[in-house]
Amino acid sequence: MAISSMTGFARAQGQNDRCSWIWEIKSVNGRGLDVRSRLPNGFDRLDPPIRERVTARFRRGNVSLTLSLQWNVRGAGFRINQAALDEVIGLLAEVQRRIPDAAPPRPEGVLALRGVIETADEEVDEAAQRATDGELLASLDAALDSLHAARRDEGSRLAGIVGGQFDEVEALCREAEAVVAAQPMAIRERLAAQVKALLEDVPALSEERLAQEAALLMTKADPREELDRLKAHLAAGRSLLSETEAVGRRLDFLCQEFNRETNTLCSKSPDMDLSRCGLALKAVIDQMREQVQNIE
Repeated sequence: MAISSMTGFARAQGQNDRCSWIWEIKSVNGRGLDVRSRLPNGFDRLDPPIRERVTARFRRGNVSLTLSLQWNVRGAGFRINQAALDEVIGLLAEVQRRIPDAAPPRPEGVLALRGVIETADEEVDEAAQRATDGELLASLDAALDSLHAARRDEGSRLAGIVGGQFDEVEALCREAEAVVAAQPMAIRERLAAQVKALLEDVPALSEERLAQEAALLMTKADPREELDRLKAHLAAGRSLLSETEAVGRRLDFLCQEFNRETNTLCSKSPDMDLSRCGLALKAVIDQMREQVQNIE
């Protein structure tokens, strides 16, 4: 079976001569596919390829990715980013012009502003940057493959659970069919009571109209139609479990149809035995839907 869950966790790490890193990926249930990345400063350029890689593997789920990066500083020291410092000084002059009473800035305050002082090893050439990006994305691919495998592994267990619940529904349908077959008298009595009530309400009915109304009442009182549809839904559900595409939404819709037919079955029940089967069906279907909502 190729069913996938929407929940999972994966972690991958790597290093080169400049830095070491750790990817952590969490995936939980979601109506669609939502990708959120937490990246170190200066690595926003990785967001598009990250999204491409996630959408290539998954169809649904809220996927959160975190990249933790540690630079290997080797005594290179620090330097002042002259462009950033010039920009800050220009802004300070504008602030002083607009707020003449403002206290002049202290040098340590200016130097503490983000980007004014940076480590010397942050200045790398474009080739080294591309190489590091490639290594980071290769490590991400490994983490996403691990997440995909984890989601598939949990999905196979979910498919087994849902398949077992399909078996329970099938057994309860057989039990309900046996109840219906063993108690035709109860159905006839219920139909006779409905026809009697109809004649009391509309005493002038013709024989042809009475036959039509009786046939309609018989159809409404017979639960076999709902049982047949439940069995058809079972066949459709088992077919979905064998597909390779994302089927969570279709299974969720199918659970709604299961529930609809079971509600009608209970409303047609002429006795407690069939009502008990209907209530047992509703309990299994509710449990099934809880599991289905975890499926991609």
